[in-house]
Amino acid sequence: MAEAPAFEQISMTEEHRFPCQSCGSDLRFEPGTDLLSCDHCGNQQQIEHSAGFRGQAVRELDFRRAIKEGLSEFDMAEIQTVTCTNCGAHNEFDADTHAAECPFCATPIVTGTGVERQIKPRGLLPFHLSEKEARKQMTDWLGRLWFAPSGLKAYARKGRKMSGVYVPYWTYDAQTQSDYTGQRGTVYYETRRVSVVVNGRRQMRNRQVAKIRWKNVRGRVSRFFDDVLVLASKSLPKKYTDGLAPWDLSSMQPYRPEYLAGFRAEAYTVTLEDGYAEAADYMNRMIERDVRFDIGGDRQQIDHIATDVGTLTFKHVLLPVWVAAYKYQGKTYRFVVNGRTGNVQGERPFSKWKIFFAVLFGLLAAAIIGYMVAHGQNNGSFSSGNFNIEWLD
Repeated sequence: MAEAPAFEQISMTEEHRFPCQSCGSDLRFEPGTDLLSCDHCGNQQQIEHSAGFRGQAVRELDFRRAIKEGLSEFDMAEIQTVTCTNCGAHNEFDADTHAAECPFCATPIVTGTGVERQIKPRGLLPFHLSEKEARKQMTDWLGRLWFAPSGLKAYARKGRKMSGVYVPYWTYDAQTQSDYTGQRGTVYYETRRVSVVVNGRRQMRNRQVAKIRWKNVRGRVSRFFDDVLVLASKSLPKKYTDGLAPWDLSSMQPYRPEYLAGFRAEAYTVTLEDGYAEAADYMNRMIERDVRFDIGGDRQQIDHIATDVGTLTFKHVLLPVWVAAYKYQGKTYRFVVNGRTGNVQGERPFSKWKIFFAVLFGLLAAAIIGYMVAHGQNNGSFSSGNFNIEWLD
């Protein structure tokens, strides 16, 4: 394996903290820029990139070699994590942090000395939206939910800040070639004489009947899968994280710890093999679609598909998500915002009182309309706009 570029020689065991050159306080990454900012004195520092960093492709790793032989020390790291007892998230914390809240479910957690050995992230998408912009996206989304509790909306507007978390994902690249057998169906029509009843009389009519002519076929389709994305965490419902797509993976950058300054990172809990099993299910669905298109005709039947996977690579990447977890009236509501696009997903709470009054209003409106219609019929007249129409005997 070729020697990695110098800018990739970064250990995950280093803390994601960078001291301000002016006052010594911790700097944080400023979303949407290449700057580290100091909240204490306002100083800003440019993130220094090694020569050739920009435009550098994120390095892929060989999947089969990783499973069979393991990865080199360069590709692995030991990270300090704490596991949330409620949602199971594996959060990374600084060494001097002893107590915090889980960003995914707002459960108080106490950090320990747990150390995990994991595959290093090879790339990431830096945050583009600030916390203020993400909060606006979330509150606007809540405002569009008709039956959400008003108290929750107010609590979300006045509550604590959202947490910026880099969520772990796997990506898989695969070159596939699939041989298939099946049948191509061509629809044709036959004219048949059928008996029908018309105006009480039975008559014979011609009717076109659809038939299918099947022909055995075989063939081969090829497809290259690029960056099949699989969530490597179980802390958030998959329907929420899937709803955050699409991600602009073409803007992926090689991993640099500066982009994590002031943010949290979640360790993966879905193994490399389990992630590939999910990716393979997606690939199989795409290959089946390709086979049906290749068979052609009006109908398709597939008997067998044999897929050969050639080059198969992967990488561990981090994607930016703003997370809000609010405990309201004993229940936790979670909302997530795509840190690049502002797309919002989350639990849709319902106010029983709002639903009750909406139903009640609907029933009252229906009763009033019914009364007016009945009253108009009894009087033999009804009003429409500026006209009064009277029925005359």
